[in-house]
Amino acid sequence: MKASEIRELTDEELRQRLRERTDALWAFRMQQVTGAVDNVRGARNARRDIARIKTIIRERELAQAKQAKEAK
Repeated sequence: MKASEIRELTDEELRQRLRERTDALWAFRMQQVTGAVDNVRGARNARRDIARIKTIIRERELAQAKQAKEAK
């Protein structure tokens, strides 16, 4: 998932995607323990998606705080 695609999502959709990717990472780790994993890069991709989503959420929080501060 690209950052440009993530930026188009609403805040609620971002939180939902974050939960999905976190759950997917957990499930991947469980599969890895049992040896049922074919793609070993799945965890890496999930971690990167999680980081991208969290970064964009934080950017939005900072932008809102800046707007609130300027409005005063």
